[in-house]
Amino acid sequence: MSMLPAWAMQAINILTQGFILALGLAVLAIAAMYVADIAQTRDAIRRNYPVVGRFRSLFTTLGEFFRQYFFAMDREELPFNRAERDWVYRSARGEGGVVPFGSTKPLDKVGTAIFVNTPFPVLDDQAAETRPLRIGPHARQPYDAPSFFNISGMSYGALSKPAVRALSKGAAKANIWMNTGEGGLSPMHLEGGCDIVFQIGTAKYGVRNVDGSLSDDRLRDMAEIDQVKMFELKLSQGAKPGKGGILPAEKVTADIAEIRGIPAGQASISPNRHPEFDDIDGLLDMIGHIREVTGKPVGFKAVIGSYGWIEDLCEAVTRRGVESAPDFFTIDSGDGGTGAAPMALMDNVGLPVRESLPIAVEILDRYGLRGRIRVIASGKLLLPGAAAWALAAGADFIQCGRGFMFSLGCIQAMRCHKNTCPTGVTTHNPRLQRGLVVAEKYERVAEYADTVRKHVEMIAHSCGVAEPRQLRRKHVRIVQEHGRSLPMTAMDFMPPGEGRNAPRDLPTQP
Repeated sequence: MSMLPAWAMQAINILTQGFILALGLAVLAIAAMYVADIAQTRDAIRRNYPVVGRFRSLFTTLGEFFRQYFFAMDREELPFNRAERDWVYRSARGEGGVVPFGSTKPLDKVGTAIFVNTPFPVLDDQAAETRPLRIGPHARQPYDAPSFFNISGMSYGALSKPAVRALSKGAAKANIWMNTGEGGLSPMHLEGGCDIVFQIGTAKYGVRNVDGSLSDDRLRDMAEIDQVKMFELKLSQGAKPGKGGILPAEKVTADIAEIRGIPAGQASISPNRHPEFDDIDGLLDMIGHIREVTGKPVGFKAVIGSYGWIEDLCEAVTRRGVESAPDFFTIDSGDGGTGAAPMALMDNVGLPVRESLPIAVEILDRYGLRGRIRVIASGKLLLPGAAAWALAAGADFIQCGRGFMFSLGCIQAMRCHKNTCPTGVTTHNPRLQRGLVVAEKYERVAEYADTVRKHVEMIAHSCGVAEPRQLRRKHVRIVQEHGRSLPMTAMDFMPPGEGRNAPRDLPTQP
């Protein structure tokens, strides 16, 4: 080294000093990014994984250019593809849900719904405001529900505290209801001041006696809360029809155990059905009992597989009188489900809402019960096109779960049941929960709900009707084989020999 000329030694010294300076600057930059990441509140990934989390944004940005060569295309992923998730993210950020350069949705895929636009769409000054719709006319306290798009059942326990808080505040700002899910009513549900639908699962969480039976005293306590507007008796859900809810032991914290009325630290597995009844008359008796005790509208939720029982229900209501009818029927999809469930049930059991909703609506209409029993559609209806289709098919309301999870920052990491959700949505790990900042996320919840409603209104106006509930089956065509479409009014949703006299363009009841 000593034999090197002086200029070479000087150059080496300069390079060495430069390297040390660059290394020091890099360390300072990393430290600054670390502080900035844990201090910011907009991005849960960067907040929970400072510095390293920045690579996700970088790779997501670069992925737009590389996916077409190496990775899945925008419409290829399940259960929700990148295009669908990105639309929710943009809508939740207030970017209007607008996309450039044309649709990437394959419009020739069998089953695709295409709305029939009119040459004379509704002008802005001709549009009508969607009015509240009454549920439970025979209850002592009917509910005039203000919005056709609402938050589906997601329990505290399955969701984290900040997630429930953000949903509650966002629901209040958007003037939509929030369903508690089967886990009972927590203080976080009430914090935002939104309307609440109290779901009663098979384990009766929150309204149970020690032995797991239904407690009338607890029902009255819940009904005295003004924010609680309705009660929903859950028979089954799309993710696991025929099986009760699953809450791992690590998620049964002390406060969750107190809210649900179960032992802390033990896995909570709900019965696969309500043991109090095993037929339609028993179901109607239970609904009538809850309505009498609470004074508020009561309905039920089910994923449809066999459907003869729906006709049995309608016949029983006709025999007993319309006041005995459920106030609403939430139809869940066989491909629904915000949380974890056995794959054997999730993949194989229950009809998708695209098939079950029209069948149920036609049966109710045939018995003259469409106005009495409000229909709520649920299951992967997170985009405006899906919500508009459900209204045209005969739904009065739409409930959505996973769309609102995306608005909270969910990245579809598929860790809902492991208590390791990286965005803090479905975990009780305080370190991960801190990434979900309520003050930021509730605004996105409300913005997403508002954007969906505005875009459904756009579809309705394009079809020539003043507001979304005026959409009919005649406004929709369904793509068949070879890319051709048929009017929805021409399609037989009931099997051959059944329901042939049911109307094909069902009116929306007042």
